[in-house]
Amino acid sequence: MSQHKIVVYVPLTNTDSVREAIGTAGGGKLGKYSFCSFSTRGIGRFKPEEGAHPHIGTVGELEQVEEERIEVTCDSRVVGNVLAAIKRVHPYEEVAMDVWQLESY
Repeated sequence: MSQHKIVVYVPLTNTDSVREAIGTAGGGKLGKYSFCSFSTRGIGRFKPEEGAHPHIGTVGELEQVEEERIEVTCDSRVVGNVLAAIKRVHPYEEVAMDVWQLESY
């Protein structure tokens, strides 16, 4: 079965709702376990440009936010559902995500 890894960066106040959405959409299943994820904390930095509608920060000013990097794996058949679920609950106008197809092992 083909697998993908999804990584998303989320402000700390929204991590539980994003993890819940991922698990409900079928992400984070490992054998007989569900809602599996791994998280690390860090600082996200960005500058909203003209025309942006930032959830956090001010247009034209550098911003830094404590965020959590959430990593999950999922069956390739549900990748689209998981990405849609993340976008539905994530507060940012532009969601920073990485998606990789994993090698079989």
